[in-house]
Amino acid sequence: MTETAVYAAGGVVWRIVDEKLRVLLIHRTKYRDVTLPKGKVDPGEMLAETAVREIHEETGIRVSLGVPVGVSRYRLPSKRTKIVHYWAAEATEDAIRVSEFVPNKEIAAIEWVTPKKAISRLSYPVDVEIIENFLRLVDEGVLRTFPIVALRHAKALAREEWEGKDAARPLTSRGKKQARAIVGPLRAFGVRRILSSPAVRCMKTVAPLAESLGRGIDTTKLISQDAWEDGRSDARTIIGERVRSRKPAVLCSHGPVLPDILSELALATGTLRGSYLGSASALEPGAFSVVHLSVANPGSGIVTIETHEPQV
Repeated sequence: MTETAVYAAGGVVWRIVDEKLRVLLIHRTKYRDVTLPKGKVDPGEMLAETAVREIHEETGIRVSLGVPVGVSRYRLPSKRTKIVHYWAAEATEDAIRVSEFVPNKEIAAIEWVTPKKAISRLSYPVDVEIIENFLRLVDEGVLRTFPIVALRHAKALAREEWEGKDAARPLTSRGKKQARAIVGPLRAFGVRRILSSPAVRCMKTVAPLAESLGRGIDTTKLISQDAWEDGRSDARTIIGERVRSRKPAVLCSHGPVLPDILSELALATGTLRGSYLGSASALEPGAFSVVHLSVANPGSGIVTIETHEPQV
């Protein structure tokens, strides 16, 4: 992120009503305009959690993020550039039912409309472009997706600074901060299942997420570094199970194992392998790549991959 830019995030919130697609527009009180829900990043936030928080604050609807649908850039009156990241986000009937939205000093109204009507109603061309990107997903039949997240453990004590077994190496103070910082972003993608290498540095990385979700951590040696070094790792079995389940999950593993995890995701979904897999697996400690797959047909290939790095 550049210092001079203002960063924000939001979403194209959608639902199916009587088998017809509708998207959510907001009518802002102060600006008297029609736009998409979005807002500025709070200090320490990652973009994905900003998007979920802002959508909830502006519409009352809690969502999990789907596929990214574009980035808009425009100049503010202050001459700074505003950069807004958007995701597709399905509003479930349960989420809409418990929404407590009422018109307020910021948002005068929210409105569900067809995408065609949204294009004619939106006040800004940059928002229209985001809807057009969103419609390409619709045309490709990959609107409803689920994520498999490949997470590298947070910063751990270096091998040369540790006298015990490698699997027992603890997180550093920075690593502990990273583990806490990724809870919001991982929850933003709707992660519910947590799988981890049994190494302490992996378990401690996902412990704050597990506590936040009130869920356990499933450990598996099949994605551990010890097993990888001994030639006994088996990412294929784990990935096969996750793809078949069609449920959001995070896999916490190690730098050397991540390329196997991404490669097996490509193989399991019939995706052509390329340099993008190397980029998605070359993660810094505490970083993660979100692999989006079609719920209806996971074997149709990876829809997209996005990578996120902790801000600590």
